[in-house]
Amino acid sequence: MSTEPLLRIDTIAAYHQFAGLPKPDHPLISVVRFDDIKPRGMDKPKSIVNNFYSIALKWNFGGRMKYGQQVYDFDEGVMVFMAPGQVLALTAEESHDHTGWLLMIHPNFLWNTPLARTMRQYDYFDYSIREALFLSQKEEAMIVGIIQQIQHEYLAPIDNFSQPVIIAHLNVLLTYADRFYQRQFITRKMVNHQILDRFEAVLQTYFDTDELLKTGLPTVGDLAGQLNLSPTYLSSLLKTITGQNTQQHIHDKLIAKAKEKLSTTNLSIGEIAFILGFEHSQSFSKLFKSKTNSTPLEFRHSFK
Repeated sequence: MSTEPLLRIDTIAAYHQFAGLPKPDHPLISVVRFDDIKPRGMDKPKSIVNNFYSIALKWNFGGRMKYGQQVYDFDEGVMVFMAPGQVLALTAEESHDHTGWLLMIHPNFLWNTPLARTMRQYDYFDYSIREALFLSQKEEAMIVGIIQQIQHEYLAPIDNFSQPVIIAHLNVLLTYADRFYQRQFITRKMVNHQILDRFEAVLQTYFDTDELLKTGLPTVGDLAGQLNLSPTYLSSLLKTITGQNTQQHIHDKLIAKAKEKLSTTNLSIGEIAFILGFEHSQSFSKLFKSKTNSTPLEFRHSFK
């Protein structure tokens, strides 16, 4: 079966050409309406990689998108964030009827600004498309207002204040998005706790079966993959619900299992380390010490 090549788009100007849009007014930043994007039809690629940041606010999905088996909390607006180099897969059934805004920022626009260092600290740029942000009507109005302010500023005559003003608006937009994602974690308690239950079940399976002997300690990516979530989204969700990220949950489960083995069996430290997926007992002892303030032997002797 033939596979169409992945399309790489390096510049905002190249995206405008691909999408059938007029040339951009600024080479490093652009705001367009989805209404104005002309579908490519049969020659549409299956996947696209944009080498710039994309922030999309879309409407009119008609309920086709779902989160697990749950309907989204809000249907007014859906926001998606993509960092440079991420792959956007296009499905054959994807609808072009949606409307909304697309904000594109080339990394070069951020040079010599604080955002150049902090942009990737916003975890939602690493979330997958299915982990989009769903806005209330009030939240949507705030985001649209900021996007329009950015558009107004870069379309105005350029002066020494143009870039700082746009960067300031971007900071506000990203901060609001961070706040709204935290709200989304809170308002979806039922769905999120279902994910937490599934996560605990998957993690427990690793420690109750011989998976540790076969594959070693599970990684954040392993667990997220079994839950059909991105690793960053899973960690953010767990942090909000439990106060601990995925790696901390793995370590807590590991230490609990280690304490059980140390207190109820006569297995050596090396044997316990091997059962728990460690190639070297020193690595196990170092982690145990960092989490409990005692060595495995000290912990075992405390039961005698």
